[in-house]
Amino acid sequence: MIRLAAIIWRFMPIGLRLKVIRLSQPKFTVSVVAIVLNNENKVLVLDHYIRPGATWGLPGGFIEPGETPETAIRREMFEETQLEVKNPELLRIRTLRKHIEILFFARTEGEVELKTSEIRDYGWFKKSSLPNGMSDLQRNLVKTTLDEKSI
Repeated sequence: MIRLAAIIWRFMPIGLRLKVIRLSQPKFTVSVVAIVLNNENKVLVLDHYIRPGATWGLPGGFIEPGETPETAIRREMFEETQLEVKNPELLRIRTLRKHIEILFFARTEGEVELKTSEIRDYGWFKKSSLPNGMSDLQRNLVKTTLDEKSI
C-alpha cells in the first residue's frame, strides 16, 4: 500500500502535491512585532483598540501574503504611527500555540501621528516604567532585550 502511494505521489502534478500538503498541515498565523526605541532610548508602546487582553503593546501586525517579515514590520510601523524604522534587526522567532511571532529590534526618530482606527494612544516609555495595561509577556520581552543590549 505504501509503495502504491509513493508511485501515485511521484506521478502527481506538483501543484496537486502542494495542495495535498497544505490541506494536511495545521493552519497558523504569522505576525511581526518590534521593540522600537527613540533617540532617548525609550520604547514605543501603543494602546490598541482590538488587542485581546492587554490593550498596551508593541507595534506590529500580521504578515500579508507574499510579504517578507522586514517589509511587514516597516509597513505596520508606518500604518500605525507614520514612523519609519531604521535597520530592523531580527531578534527571535517564537511560537505561541498556533501563532508564529517574528520579533525585531529597531530605532526611529520623528513624531508619531496616529492615522489608524486601530490605535487609541501611544507613549514612549523607559523600560522601568512600561504601562500597566501591557502584558507581562511583552513587558518581560522588552526588559530582557534591552538588558541584553545593555540599554
